Amino acid sequence: MRILIAEDDVTLADGLTRSLRQSGHSVDCVKDGAAADAALTTGQFDLLILDVGLPRLSGLEVLRRLRGRNATLPVLIVTALDGVDDRVRGLDLGADDYLAKPFALRELEARVRALARRGHSGSSTVLTHGDLVFDRVGKTAEIRGQVLDLSARELALLEIFMQRPGRMVNKEQIVGFLSEWGEEVSINAVEVYIHRLRKKLEQGGVKIATVRGLGYCLDRAYGRQ
Repeated sequence: MRILIAEDDVTLADGLTRSLRQSGHSVDCVKDGAAADAALTTGQFDLLILDVGLPRLSGLEVLRRLRGRNATLPVLIVTALDGVDDRVRGLDLGADDYLAKPFALRELEARVRALARRGHSGSSTVLTHGDLVFDRVGKTAEIRGQVLDLSARELALLEIFMQRPGRMVNKEQIVGFLSEWGEEVSINAVEVYIHRLRKKLEQGGVKIATVRGLGYCLDRAYGRQ
């Protein structure tokens, strides 16, 4: 899941970013309202975590503009303003949830999961490929009910394939996708992740197909050699 954090408190923003990336999410972070508005206008996100007291453009104005574009993106407001009137104003402008500072990271992560399950634009949080089922919110994968033991990188890689059924993805694209999760990834590392994920999937009869010069995709023909 790709999350945008709009927060001008550098320490809090860094903590949220690290925590959400460790949970397997792709996270972008901006530190003022104008940058948030620009990112929301040009980018595609699954969730917005929005501070009200942003410089240059207030969080509530960012929210008003977002809803003015008829965007259904889930929005979680985080703010030190915890009065009833403040909460009502944010919710009336189209926020989906509200969390007052200070808060526990566990509570924020639980609210993120709840909003992700709700989704937006009818998008599904569960992806399937034959007997392979991937839960984008719970970050779990299973084949015929058997949960796979996958690392965070392997889960991120699997999500890339599951979101592009039947489409080839080359190594350079994978590097770009994985780098969105907050760390630089080399071509050699991608080959290692592919190898490890392939071995675990093949135990359940799901194969990653390789086409020389084009890349990889999940093979729709199970059991094919």
